[in-house]
Amino acid sequence: MKRTLLLILFIISFACSKNDDPAPDFNVINPVDDPPVEEPVDPVTSFVPCENGMAGVFPCEGYDLLGRLDLSALGATAGNDIWGWTDTATSREFALVGLNNGTAFVEITDTENLVYLGKLPTATTSSSWRDIKVYGDYAFIGAEAGGHGMQVFDLRNLLSVTNTPATFTADTRYTGFGNSHNIVINEATGYAYGVGTDRGDAYNGGVHFVNIQDPLNPTAEGGYGDSGYTHDAQVVLYNGPDADYTGREIFIGANENAMVVVDVTDKQNPASISTISYSNLGYTHQGWFTEDQRYFILGDELDEINFGFNSRTLVFDLVDLDAPALMTTYTGSTSAIDHNGYVKGNTYYLANYTAGVRILDITDLPGGTISEVGYFDTFPSSNNASFSGVWSVYPYFESGKIVLNDINSGFFVIAPSN
Repeated sequence: MKRTLLLILFIISFACSKNDDPAPDFNVINPVDDPPVEEPVDPVTSFVPCENGMAGVFPCEGYDLLGRLDLSALGATAGNDIWGWTDTATSREFALVGLNNGTAFVEITDTENLVYLGKLPTATTSSSWRDIKVYGDYAFIGAEAGGHGMQVFDLRNLLSVTNTPATFTADTRYTGFGNSHNIVINEATGYAYGVGTDRGDAYNGGVHFVNIQDPLNPTAEGGYGDSGYTHDAQVVLYNGPDADYTGREIFIGANENAMVVVDVTDKQNPASISTISYSNLGYTHQGWFTEDQRYFILGDELDEINFGFNSRTLVFDLVDLDAPALMTTYTGSTSAIDHNGYVKGNTYYLANYTAGVRILDITDLPGGTISEVGYFDTFPSSNNASFSGVWSVYPYFESGKIVLNDINSGFFVIAPSN
């Protein structure tokens, strides 16, 4: 009944939106309508430097536009998640671009000549919510579409495409769950974790454990649902400051109304470690460890709307996994909603919806200091607290290129200005 009601709310909000924005990440009605973005005529643009605060029509600081493909070029009407893959033998770089109707693959090796190689269509129906992660040379793709399961695609198929854009097929599909909100992968152990599945399933929409060590033969190995629905998560092989858990596989879930820490080393006997809430909680959405696994940086997706904050990012000290504590809070310069964020070195890359991607220096995080050092705004019409603009960011290419996926205007490649 709850999922049916949520679906009805989504349909109503989608139909009534003045600019046809997709519904927000967790199915609430968008309270703010933004004017449409003026799209460049050419769907592909080459290098545009960030000069005097602008890269063409896009506000920026310290980051240049290397290239982009709009949604029409990708044959879709909305964007969502994004990830990346590098072929280790050739160093060729590829973006895995989530769309409402499938997953697009774009080679970004030469940003003066972005190549849209083709699309893997959705396994069942279209959905505003699609997520992609990589293990080795394989992509694992889930979606909120009913019965979708997890598509597995051998990315080496991209290396020999000659007729573009191609229509790809999955190499296999795991159907141990149907819809999912996210796919989490721990590359160190070879496990995928399907989260945000049906709330009425065996794990209450919590997490499904899937062994993907043989990528073309994903195997169910249990799950965890004692803490309820898990919206997003990170799973690591723990090597942080709490010696009690060294070498254990630790799951940190954003569970709507709390952050949960769970030991999932023994897949048949996962053990809750701790649960933490915080003040002015709207919707506990997504977070990421710092590289030393001391701090966990968390975003709440409703606090800006519910409480009138500017973008708020919470940092928890996990020196003791049994007793996480809020260490500091960072407030951004706009009222835009924070979405997905990822850590690379001493930098936190925050997909900040209508404010684009914000680049935060976390070098002095132990001292409680976070500072914005750059940004690239793909949604120049406003910085309102609404669910438009950048959905996600992937900053892990060794070349330094950063790829973004904007719900409304598609795929972007940026890089730090020289």
